[in-house]
Amino acid sequence: MITRDRIVQTFLDLVAIDSPSGEEDRIAAELEHRLRALGLQAAQDAAGNVLARLEGTGEPVLLSAHMDTVEPGRGIRPTWDGPDIIRSDGTTILGADNKAGCAVILEVIQSLLEAGGPHRPVEVAISRGEEVGLIGAANMDYSRITARVAIVIDSGGPPSSIQGQAPYHYTYDIEVHGRSAHAGLEPEKGIPAITIAAEIVSGLPQGRLDPETTGNVGVIRGGLVRNAVPDSCLVQGELRSMVQERAETLATRVAVHLDEVRRRHPGARIEGAVRLAYPGYRLEPDDPAVRLLYPVLRSLGFEPNPHPVGGGTDGNVFRGHGIASVVIGRGGYNQHTREEYLVIPEMLDCARVVEACLRAP
Repeated sequence: MITRDRIVQTFLDLVAIDSPSGEEDRIAAELEHRLRALGLQAAQDAAGNVLARLEGTGEPVLLSAHMDTVEPGRGIRPTWDGPDIIRSDGTTILGADNKAGCAVILEVIQSLLEAGGPHRPVEVAISRGEEVGLIGAANMDYSRITARVAIVIDSGGPPSSIQGQAPYHYTYDIEVHGRSAHAGLEPEKGIPAITIAAEIVSGLPQGRLDPETTGNVGVIRGGLVRNAVPDSCLVQGELRSMVQERAETLATRVAVHLDEVRRRHPGARIEGAVRLAYPGYRLEPDDPAVRLLYPVLRSLGFEPNPHPVGGGTDGNVFRGHGIASVVIGRGGYNQHTREEYLVIPEMLDCARVVEACLRAP
């Protein structure tokens, strides 16, 4: 049975462990310890993701969350707002994104074990580095995952709030290497990397390109001092689109643009390419994850509410590995802000929905 006091205490225990992206060792060890204490085969893979398995009957289901948090996320002090809401104290985030997802997974497994009875095999994947580019999922040891369906517990709102569509996401890192020279004495001997980078940036897709497509240049970094022709400059950006063909077209456009700038500046060395960070998806009625989740939601009195989102989750990466994934809400709101809060009844509903999915024939 899903227990309110226990899942809340688990959540509070987890948010007490600082785990900003890149500093997940302590929380990973704690999660591995808790899963082992429940009797699961649990270990970290080479990338530091926590993977575990609970045996059962039938087709396995992967439960996924991530252990890292955004900044400011150190020394979190949760506060109560009435009996059902936990907030940040306003100096940090709360960490419901995604310690609430981790707490749901631990509670569901404990409830399954206490109640007994048949359930599907459960595989667990709690990733590192989700908040900084889905790094853990991208480097996960998929040889240890057999499930072809995943429930990713990493969205805001109640469990009926479902990420029904997510974008195809391309990224680029462009390095311009020119030649330095004294800016006042002999600038003609230099090849100004920043000027060439500016020419590159001026031709990159940026902003809202259509209702389903965006582009952004997020980083420009170069030069050392004001009186030297800069010999290097870095440009980093991204492209997102709900439409695969549109995303691919933009990626090609960026590559062609880089080639054109290279031809205009043969003395410079321009390195960089556009790469697919993760594939997008649109949930369809015959999707295996939809066929598992939607009947369970309706049986518990929830109407599925799929909606598009502009960002990616580990579910995008899983789908790239052939795992049909659905991302559901676990009661958090105002994610990535100091105003973040968690609605406890919705976290409990999430746990009940996930457990019912694991009990489904």
